[in-house]
Amino acid sequence: MSQLPSCPQCQSEYTYEDGDRYVCPECAHEWLIAGDADNHADELRVIRDANGNVLQDGDTITVIKDLKVKGSSLVVKVGTKVKNIRLVDGDHDIDCKIDGIGAMKLKSEFVKKA
Repeated sequence: MSQLPSCPQCQSEYTYEDGDRYVCPECAHEWLIAGDADNHADELRVIRDANGNVLQDGDTITVIKDLKVKGSSLVVKVGTKVKNIRLVDGDHDIDCKIDGIGAMKLKSEFVKKA
């Protein structure tokens, strides 16, 4: 049996492999099996707005284009401010809540940092 590394966060010895990652069942921390610093830097993705500004969790953004809400007749108008965004992986990389509409996912190419 091969020796798996301890968790870098909580030092637990009960880690296991899941695909290309190690997982700690005690603190739920995940890291790449090839786990050196260079590979970890590639894992981090930088999300930018339409003007090239780097977005972070908790930022306030402004919509720069009318966006139709799929499945309804609502439209998110140009200039709508959205507070406290959350960045997620995927095609629609901003998760937010818009007043009057509710929870939505937006593409970063249609917003600018406020």
